[in-house]
Amino acid sequence: MEEFLHDIAQHIEGYYQSIVDITPKLLLAVVVVLISWFIASRVRIFADTRLKRRMHDPLLATFIANLIKAVLIVIGFLFMFRVIGLTGVAQSVLAGAGISAFIIGFALKDIGENFLAGILLAFKRPFSVGDIIESNAVKGKVVALNLRDTQIKSDSKNIYIPNALLIKNTLINYNSGGFLLQDFTIGIEYGSDYRKALSLITEVMKADSEVAEKGYSNSAVVSGITGSTIQIIIRYWVKTDLTVTDGKHRSEIVMKVAETLKEAGFVLK
Repeated sequence: MEEFLHDIAQHIEGYYQSIVDITPKLLLAVVVVLISWFIASRVRIFADTRLKRRMHDPLLATFIANLIKAVLIVIGFLFMFRVIGLTGVAQSVLAGAGISAFIIGFALKDIGENFLAGILLAFKRPFSVGDIIESNAVKGKVVALNLRDTQIKSDSKNIYIPNALLIKNTLINYNSGGFLLQDFTIGIEYGSDYRKALSLITEVMKADSEVAEKGYSNSAVVSGITGSTIQIIIRYWVKTDLTVTDGKHRSEIVMKVAETLKEAGFVLK
C-alpha cells in the first residue's frame, strides 16, 4: 500500500513539475499572441488608410487590409506553437493520423471556401460599397466585404451573406455609377388616351430632381393589356442615397404619377 501511495505521489509530483516547467512558455505564448494581434490590428489600420488613398475602390482596399491582418495573426499563432514546443507534436499527429487531417479539413471547408470566394469578389468587384445588391432573396446596401462574408444593410438590419453564396448564386447589382434603377407598374382604363398618359408620366419624372436624365434610359411604356386594363411600366434611375434606398422616394414617385393621372381624368385600375 505504501508503495502504491508512493507511486501516486511521484506521478503527482511529476505532473506538478511539468506544469511548473511549461508555465513560462505558456505565459510567453500568450504574450506572443497578444503582441501579434496588436501589431496586426495596427498594420491593418495603416494599410487600410494608405490603400484607400491610392486606390479608387474602398471595398478592395479594406479587403486587402483585412487579409494582411489575418496573415499576420496566423504567423503569430505559428510562432506561439513554436514557443510552446508543439510544432513537432503537431507534425507527428498529422503524419500519423490521416483521419485527423481529413476531419480538420472537412470542418474548415466552409471557412476556406468563403475565404477564396471573398478574394474572387474583391478582385472581380461585381459591387462596391454603397451599391444596392440582391442575392439569395436578400436585398440591401453593401456595407463591407469581409474575409468570410459580405455585410449589407436592409431596413436598418445588418445582414451577413457568406461570400461563397454570392459566387454560386445569382447576384443582381441595381446600381450604375452611383445611380439606382427603380420601376413600378400602373394600370389605366382601356380606351384612354395612352400617349397623353405616357407624356404626363414622363413629365413627372423630369420634374423630380432625384431622377437622372443624362445617360440613363428613363421610360414609361405600355407593357400589356389585362382584361379592361392597360398596364404601363415606369422605369427610372435615381441618385443612390438614404432617401432613395429606404423606399420613401419610390413611394413619392408612385403617388405623384397616380395624382397627375387622376387630375387629368384617367381612371386608374
